[in-house]
Amino acid sequence: MSTSSSPAPAPSSGAGRDLWPVWLCWIAVALDGFDLVVLGAVIPTLKASGDLGFTASSLTAASTLGLVGVGIGAVAVGPLTDRVGRRVTLIGCIALFSVLTLAIAVAQDTTQFIALRFLAGLGLGACLPTALAFMTEHAPTGRGGTAVTRMMTGYHVGAVLTALLALVLIEPLGWRAMFVVGGLLGLATLPVMWLRLPESETYLRAVADRDAGRATVAVRSGDVVRGRYLAVSIGLWVASFMGLLLVYGLNTWLPTIMGEAGYSIEAGTGLLLVLNVGAVIGLLVAGGISDSRGNKPTVLLWFGLAAVFLALLSIRMDSTLVVYGAVLLAGIFVFSAQVLVYAFVGHLYPPEIRGTALGLAAGVGRVGAIVGPFLGGALVTAGIAYPWGFYAFAVAALLAVGALATVPAHLRREEAVAA
Repeated sequence: MSTSSSPAPAPSSGAGRDLWPVWLCWIAVALDGFDLVVLGAVIPTLKASGDLGFTASSLTAASTLGLVGVGIGAVAVGPLTDRVGRRVTLIGCIALFSVLTLAIAVAQDTTQFIALRFLAGLGLGACLPTALAFMTEHAPTGRGGTAVTRMMTGYHVGAVLTALLALVLIEPLGWRAMFVVGGLLGLATLPVMWLRLPESETYLRAVADRDAGRATVAVRSGDVVRGRYLAVSIGLWVASFMGLLLVYGLNTWLPTIMGEAGYSIEAGTGLLLVLNVGAVIGLLVAGGISDSRGNKPTVLLWFGLAAVFLALLSIRMDSTLVVYGAVLLAGIFVFSAQVLVYAFVGHLYPPEIRGTALGLAAGVGRVGAIVGPFLGGALVTAGIAYPWGFYAFAVAALLAVGALATVPAHLRREEAVAA
């Protein structure tokens, strides 16, 4: 079986061989962070100017269909990356996203804008599960959790840098400049990736064993939804759905909910920043604990503590320091809990179907990314976002705990496929 074009030669030094894939996958995830923020950054300008004929409803459609594209891309890429390899898939996805993002900058009407956002989402959505599969396999034995969580800090750093970029570019150059910069940054990474990103050695060994008939049990992409793997997959999908529901729901509505609780607009915005600072802290800490204590107990603990701190936010606190501390703790556990699900997926599935498993988990999670803001918006519209928004988010975290409790801590390939 062909695994793609010949992999780029690995650098001769051990340090270079380790660091280039780490940084390149981190950059790929940072592009996802760009996409999280860029539309929110340009919506006020598009709404105020009426450029391209945008209305509130068409802006909502652009936001929603972009996320739908990301979800479809995540699901569809799994069998591809398991068939042709991680390297060529990741490079191709970034190329697709970058070209289509540049095209958004020259869109002439809302239909073109929305269609291009959807198509760009296909490429971007495929990047994350491919990078996750690569980093899971590139990490030293027993360090998969650390590798995945540290890579995902790129998501939040990319989001913060994009927000800062919007403050500098949009007023003098207009909203189109954001998509030009995003597309050019993506294209600029391609030559470096082609030269410095090797194919995953774990993937190459798995393919070689399969082609040579050395694999003791044949594994196919479809096995993700067959036998013992089906029940495991469902548990992980529910957790991924709930995790991204929390990530996107809180990022979208936290300032508004805190405003209903009586906090100022400035305080609400500051709390959103603190929430994402907590996310980065959590990602730096969670991976090491997962590697030392085990994937399952760590992800269960993380979602459980997320539920506790989200419920505590429903209590009106008079001390500003206490409020900021509670939001920081919520950010530490909510965001890294979702990433620990990905690390758990990478741990449970063999290399032959790991890309498919991660793609499905990420794709189902993207549905949660759509439901989260919708749920928060519905509660805000009903006038009950405070405190019921925090109760609803806490329940989502508890549902993730229940789903993950059904998933085994380890799963042997022979057991799963035979079942």
